Amino acid sequence: AYPDDPEAMKKELNEAFNQSEKDENVRCIVLRGAGEKAFCSGQDLKEHSGSKRSLKESLEKSYNQLIRKMRTIEKPIIGMINGVAAGAGLSIALACDMRIMSDAAKLIEVFIRIGLVPDSGSHWFLPRLVGMAKAFEYSATGRDIDAVEAESVGLVNRVAASSELEKVTMEMAGKLAAAPTRSIGLIKRILNKSLSSDLDALLDYEAVIQEIASNTEDHKEGVKAFLEKREAKFKGK
Repeated sequence: AYPDDPEAMKKELNEAFNQSEKDENVRCIVLRGAGEKAFCSGQDLKEHSGSKRSLKESLEKSYNQLIRKMRTIEKPIIGMINGVAAGAGLSIALACDMRIMSDAAKLIEVFIRIGLVPDSGSHWFLPRLVGMAKAFEYSATGRDIDAVEAESVGLVNRVAASSELEKVTMEMAGKLAAAPTRSIGLIKRILNKSLSSDLDALLDYEAVIQEIASNTEDHKEGVKAFLEKREAKFKGK
């Protein structure tokens, strides 16, 4: 949408997440690329041709803020990988809570092809999703990862035919949007905590968060629906 001003696009994407976080009517976020060719191809190298801003400054002011927001927003985010996700674009895809990928799409840790290292969180996400050896392979070779491989190694949750991608993604989004939003947010909080916690500390943390969940309106509705043998109608509160 902003071919001549990529900084404006990144700023608006950050703002969209901020607004979604505050809007209680938003209960699931779907992130996709415009058109059909790419999900996100990452940083435009032309931005830094003759620019005084370093890549470090660019990351700190845009991509890193976006990745932090995506991981801390307590609402589910589905990445609809409709095309190529490369470089920082792949990192953005990995920051989503789930990824549903077109069978025609591909993922690429493209940085090595121009003598750079993966950024925007790829070093954090990749080993946790595919293990250290695969993370090294993808980062050091920069080879294309097709949909079949991406699903088999756990980079994406599901692959769909390109013609069915939107339908499959929105069906999952509908299920998550109808779920207890506070509980999903708390699950996301615990999972983030688990990545830097030992078992004893996490058991204590789970107990604290479970107490919070038990006081939500949706928990009360869930119990009531169970006792009345009907489907629960969660409000995300």
